[in-house]
Amino acid sequence: MKIHIPTPLRAYTDKQETVSVAGATVAEGLDELTKAFPAMRAHLFTPDGKLRSFVNVYLDDEDVRYLPAKEATAVAPEAELTIIPSIAGGCCSLPAAGCCRS
Repeated sequence: MKIHIPTPLRAYTDKQETVSVAGATVAEGLDELTKAFPAMRAHLFTPDGKLRSFVNVYLDDEDVRYLPAKEATAVAPEAELTIIPSIAGGCCSLPAAGCCRS
């Protein structure tokens, strides 16, 4: 399967936009990704091995969180996974910087 790597995480995949890995399930594909690029593990998984809540993974166009088998979902060799980290934003805390706070 191919795994599309978001720009902020490409520093951990030797700047590769897409990585090809083997695996019969979403979990196996992500495991192979982190074996090939160990620094990715801390960005994708909690210390107890669960996918971080702010990391969204899509199998083709389906959000893995809403699939019946979640990460255990079987994948075809030509499947594509896309990793999309949630990005939070907000207002700065310095009024002089043009912040929305007064």
